[in-house]
Amino acid sequence: MKTGDFDEVLKVKKLSKDAELPEYVIESDVGLDIRANENAVLAPMEQKTIKTGIAIQIPDNHVGLIRDRAGIVTKMSVHTAAGTFDPGYRGEVSIVLVNFGDETVEIEKGMRIAQMVIIPVSKVKVTEIKELPETKRNDKGFGSTGINSTIKKAKK
Repeated sequence: MKTGDFDEVLKVKKLSKDAELPEYVIESDVGLDIRANENAVLAPMEQKTIKTGIAIQIPDNHVGLIRDRAGIVTKMSVHTAAGTFDPGYRGEVSIVLVNFGDETVEIEKGMRIAQMVIIPVSKVKVTEIKELPETKRNDKGFGSTGINSTIKKAKK
């Protein structure tokens, strides 16, 4: 991609000489691939924090959200468990991984383990009120927009 194609700049500091910068692997990608900067082994149902060897500066009024990479989810049953990076954070980017599979998996240094999506955010003023206005959905929670009927059909 040409430099002019970007709206913002993600400033990255290498904390390790062999760390790799986040990158869009394909031009149309919206997530920057993040790579492990260490080897690790995750047993089934084990959670580990994996170092990336980089620190970042998220642009003001933006947030960096860590998301799963489809490849390690489908092939290894490994998911990310946390990841919200605010503009003020300057520590090492570490990725929390959980192995939900039945087999031990190896994370290799340089492996793409997560993706980061940078999105703009709005700040809001918080005001306490006595009542909220009524809506069609109101307080109907999880599954209230259609999953209940799908579950009932599956049980038949």
